[in-house]
Amino acid sequence: MSRATEALVTHQVLRWARQRRNISEADVAKRLGTSPDKVRSWEAESGDAHPTFRQAQNIAGVLNVPLGYLFLSEPPSLTIELPDLRTVSGAPVQNPSPDFLDQLFDVLRKQEWFSEFRESQEAEPVAFIGRYSLDTPPGVIAEDIRNVIGIDGEMRRRAGSWEAFLTAFVRRAEAAGVLVFRSGVVSGNTHRPLSVEEFRGFALSDEFAPAIFINSKDYKVAQTFTIAHELAHLWIGQSGVSNLNYALLPDQQVNHIERFCDKIAAEVLVPESDFLNRWDTSTETHDNVQALSRHYRVSRFVILRRAFETELVAQSEFDALYNNYRDDYHEPSGDGGDFYNLFFARNSTSLSFALLSATAEGQVSRLDAARLLNVRVQTVEKARAELLGKGNE
Repeated sequence: MSRATEALVTHQVLRWARQRRNISEADVAKRLGTSPDKVRSWEAESGDAHPTFRQAQNIAGVLNVPLGYLFLSEPPSLTIELPDLRTVSGAPVQNPSPDFLDQLFDVLRKQEWFSEFRESQEAEPVAFIGRYSLDTPPGVIAEDIRNVIGIDGEMRRRAGSWEAFLTAFVRRAEAAGVLVFRSGVVSGNTHRPLSVEEFRGFALSDEFAPAIFINSKDYKVAQTFTIAHELAHLWIGQSGVSNLNYALLPDQQVNHIERFCDKIAAEVLVPESDFLNRWDTSTETHDNVQALSRHYRVSRFVILRRAFETELVAQSEFDALYNNYRDDYHEPSGDGGDFYNLFFARNSTSLSFALLSATAEGQVSRLDAARLLNVRVQTVEKARAELLGKGNE
């Protein structure tokens, strides 16, 4: 093989990229149709073997890194650019996965575009971002969130079910000025599922483009609470990535910001004073939970948890019913369904509308729009027609 046919990738970076994806040399070799010894020779610091340029392109695809990374002099520093509030057994989570980081960076670049777009339109900042602080009573913040989003009895009656309530919740959050991204895969790549064990969601505070991301690999009955929790982050202007243990009460959460936002989320969805008035002390706990779950359009577990933290239910009864209510969590919701529903969920309806409109007006090229939305160029016009309800004209 002549030197001219080789791609002079950096051995150290190639090894970093493979280890970052937790893929063995044998796995890479199998996907490239070569031998593990050949892959090891490409990674050897003391060797002078290199893949061909075509092989380097394939390696970048297998390891999910930009091709240019492989030619850097040393591995890039990829760190979370927002507070990591996740915990596992009380210990901070280390080393975010490539899938999480890539999804975070994908949302960040979308947020950056939308923020610049709104500023160019001379839009006003979103008023409620950072309106309160950690010194504000959680109930005050929760009431403001309910007022801004419009969470009330009428919304619950119109919803008819907790699934419809979730849909309405997302739509109203977007209408209030929050970009809501929901996906269970990285940037629309169905071969890269996100792990709900790693994170449930994150919030990115920004005065022009506040954004929340919901891991839709999580159970649908849990996503309503996660949305309320991430909105609480925005109301206090605190970005962060979350992975709450919903079996724990707010005061049992390890991180103080998570404890605070957990209390706000519970009050947003199930206001304590109203909840206590509706709880029938002459009725069995299970019957109360069933009735109030239907009333508030949330899962039975959210109601049970609320009853426990307001001391209507003892620990032993909470534990017993919690195990019974595990049936609420059948299978994670995943990313199945209509293509365009998934498209708008993954990219935020508000951002999609703004970007597709800018494309139609010639402010953004279809290629740039396709890259930002993680779709092919042909999909851009079809998506715009779908969004505007005109079919595929």
